[in-house]
Amino acid sequence: MTEPAHASGLGLAGKIILVTGGVRGVGAGIAGVLAGLGAHPVVCARRPGERDDGPEFLPCDVRDPDAVERLVARIVDRHGRLDGVVNNAGGSPFALAADASDNFSAKIVGLNLLAPLTVARAAHAVMVSQPGGGAIVNVSSVSGHRPSPGTAAYGAAKAGLDSLTASLAVEWAPAVRVNSVVAGPVHTEASHLHYGDDEGIAAVGRTIPMGRLASPTDIGNAVAFLLSPLASYVTGAVLAVHGGGEKPAFLDAATAGNEL
Repeated sequence: MTEPAHASGLGLAGKIILVTGGVRGVGAGIAGVLAGLGAHPVVCARRPGERDDGPEFLPCDVRDPDAVERLVARIVDRHGRLDGVVNNAGGSPFALAADASDNFSAKIVGLNLLAPLTVARAAHAVMVSQPGGGAIVNVSSVSGHRPSPGTAAYGAAKAGLDSLTASLAVEWAPAVRVNSVVAGPVHTEASHLHYGDDEGIAAVGRTIPMGRLASPTDIGNAVAFLLSPLASYVTGAVLAVHGGGEKPAFLDAATAGNEL
């Protein structure tokens, strides 16, 4: 398991950072890394997690613009500012495109693309007028950069999220930086829903050049860098955190010079 980034030098101590979908999985890992670096993460989700000793929690359905406005207002009212946002909430169950209803697809796009825009706009309204501005990191996926069978709407939404990242970075510079982390497969408590049992998870890991799935901490470390002053000149970037990606399928089929 990857160790979190060392606290010295990142400059995140005392920063107020909202992490959407931060009560479990990748979001909880991101919040844990930020807390370990001295930041004050505020996590939101529709329902609280199972632990009572985690970061500050505020309920919010990020698909609801009014709820998002209230969430950001509560954070600013409590802490006086909002230094960073991690748009992590998202996901999709498996559904073949031909079988998925229009309503299902609209909800997936709403959660994975429109909701991050809603949160980013509410955060920008605060950050643009506060000393030091702010930083936003969108958690995207390799599904937006390769075929995503079974989660086609999700992949399309994540591709849109990376495009949105680049556009907002141009519109909102220099006060607010906006970047994206393109996550590969991540080992969380829900991995079995996508990859099966431990054997299946290990088999998927062997398809990745680094030999394993990412941990939530791997994603959290990349997010922390992009939020930090170390990335003060980085905006509009799409940072791949996927362990080298996936080997092309033809390599396994080829019979000449195949040493990978």
